[in-house]
Amino acid sequence: MSHISTHILDTSLGKPAAGVVIRLEKHTPTGWTLLKEAATNADGRIGAMAEGELAPGRYRLTAEIGEWFARTGRETLYPSAQIDITLPASGDHYHLPFLIAPWGWSTYRGS
Repeated sequence: MSHISTHILDTSLGKPAAGVVIRLEKHTPTGWTLLKEAATNADGRIGAMAEGELAPGRYRLTAEIGEWFARTGRETLYPSAQIDITLPASGDHYHLPFLIAPWGWSTYRGS
């Protein structure tokens, strides 16, 4: 079983993106099922994206970053950013940050 946490850093400003809504969904045979929706805290973080442990399978995190850029008075090409992952059977903690800027975004597996 695995755990997922995340945070958002606006690299163009060099500060966390607070109040950004992020959804965690699991892929099922009938489509995507919402597991949790939460907003980042003042430090741009969400400590646990699910209550308890996550079973192996395919998941996605979707961050509504367009709203962040609108609130900060900036135009963006990306209304959302999405991380699509497959959690293995071994289980672990996966910290999956979003590094955002108005004209691009990226991710990595953090610690």
